[in-house]
Amino acid sequence: MKNHKSILGYIVIGILLMSCSATNNLTMGATEPAIVHLPKDVQRIGIINRSLPSEGNKQIDKIDQILSAEGLNLDKKGAEVAIQALSDKLAGTGRYEEILILDNETEIRKGLDVFPASLSWEVIGEICAANGVDAIFSLAFYDTDTQVSYKPSVMQLPNSLGVKVSVPAHEVTLNTLIKNGWRIYNPSTRQIVDEFMYTDHLVSSGKGINPVKAIEAVARRNEAVEELSKNIGYAYGSRLSPYKHRISRDYFVRGTDNFVVAKRRAQTGDWQGAAQLWEKELGNSKAKIAGRACYNMAIINEINGDLNAAMDWASKSYADYENKDALRYLNILKYRLSQNEILEQQASR
Repeated sequence: MKNHKSILGYIVIGILLMSCSATNNLTMGATEPAIVHLPKDVQRIGIINRSLPSEGNKQIDKIDQILSAEGLNLDKKGAEVAIQALSDKLAGTGRYEEILILDNETEIRKGLDVFPASLSWEVIGEICAANGVDAIFSLAFYDTDTQVSYKPSVMQLPNSLGVKVSVPAHEVTLNTLIKNGWRIYNPSTRQIVDEFMYTDHLVSSGKGINPVKAIEAVARRNEAVEELSKNIGYAYGSRLSPYKHRISRDYFVRGTDNFVVAKRRAQTGDWQGAAQLWEKELGNSKAKIAGRACYNMAIINEINGDLNAAMDWASKSYADYENKDALRYLNILKYRLSQNEILEQQASR
């Protein structure tokens, strides 16, 4: 009984603390620059596939295929699908003159399921010159590793009278791990612009009256791998595009009646009306209240997209009124402003 009372007491205290909070939270949309940036003079892109096993690795790959019950063409098809999806994603941005999938580069040394050594700049230069491209995207490796597990089970089958009965069965589960890595080479600067690895997995299972029938029941695994590979290609292409997300901010809702009313206005979406009330508290004789008002003016300016004005208000809140929250907010605004500058550079291409 005492334990129940203690728990109830903690809940009540928690509710009271939440209701007495001096701040409310808001979210707003923001656009972040692309994770990977290519200079504007990169207009023609070549994509190469280094993921097929090299001559020296073919026997190892065959053994791995047998042990993990992989289809003979699963890795090959998955890699091709991923590359095509990357090509489609890049072409869809409209930022590049041409995207070429270079299937004729058969002499490139291949790797298995880890990043191979990067290609030399001499080789990259030769590929670019031969195909008239400005940069090389490389699927450095692609590998599917499937673990197979069996267990006895039962399944319902109709007998000669059409009545379903339980019969012994085999249940097989395939746990497929997909690993792949990508590189981007910029020959003009001799820089590897990006190096990134993805891992993902899928699980498929099926039942049959014998192990062969059970394997047949999970035949759709290959289609699932191809679909996942397509998503991987799209995802990697997305690293070169700006992306939108939600950012979170806190603003002050307590201190005077104006803050309380402004909170209600903000909750209805009337942020400009809330700002009118915050402005009235800028000259408040209490430093704490004036500091909160300055902080909230920084918030409304960020909402309106004026980051420089927001930084001025956050700086005033900290420098003039010692609002420590404002200093943290000021650093956030500085970072966001720098990100916007990068975003403008990327948009200029």
